[in-house]
Amino acid sequence: MNPELRRAKLAKLCEIEGFDDENDLFAAAISDSVCPAICCNPDNPECDYTAELEPDQDRGWCEVCGRGTLVSALVLGGII
Repeated sequence: MNPELRRAKLAKLCEIEGFDDENDLFAAAISDSVCPAICCNPDNPECDYTAELEPDQDRGWCEVCGRGTLVSALVLGGII
């Protein structure tokens, strides 16, 4: 995934989840057993389907795209 798409998806995930910035999102995600994740399908970059998944998830199932394209916030941010 290119850096621009990674930043855009992380920003969109913050917006959808109601966090002011990625640092607030990371702080919340690190202290929980699940983590917000967003679809990062390169063939459908407009898909913003989200779900709560494992913090290290990088191929979660997108119910909209029907593919394993969900990536957790911690993976998007390079924390994991």
